[in-house]
Amino acid sequence: MRRDRQGLLEVKRLLDTSAYAAIKRSYGPVVDVLRSSEEIVFSIVVVGELLFGFQAGSRYARNVAELDEFLASPYVSLQLVTRTTADRFGRIAAQLKKQGTPIPTNDIWIAAHTMETGAELVTLDRHFHHVAGLVIAEFGS
Repeated sequence: MRRDRQGLLEVKRLLDTSAYAAIKRSYGPVVDVLRSSEEIVFSIVVVGELLFGFQAGSRYARNVAELDEFLASPYVSLQLVTRTTADRFGRIAAQLKKQGTPIPTNDIWIAAHTMETGAELVTLDRHFHHVAGLVIAEFGS
């Protein structure tokens, strides 16, 4: 989080797959967090997870169109995998292994993207709390 020129808090948030799904289901607490964000960062890893999930459903074209519309918003920026992301991924994965608290591999990439962008992570998955230094947007249930 940072402050703008008037001293107001600017909040950048990265949505994981569970948060995007919650928004599509109009889950109030996640929708409220989204509305209070200045910028939404979206990881290409989340796009991959969503496209995989869409393949299993009967509304592939509709789901892809809705995702494309979401990504086209001026408030949403798509984060691609970079060398910096890979370095953060390696550090996080090593830390989790050392702690004995592994999480799904894609979620390590998502955590790396979140940290790289300086965003808060919006997720319903509690295992992200094992990642040291990861800022997670808290919301009521």
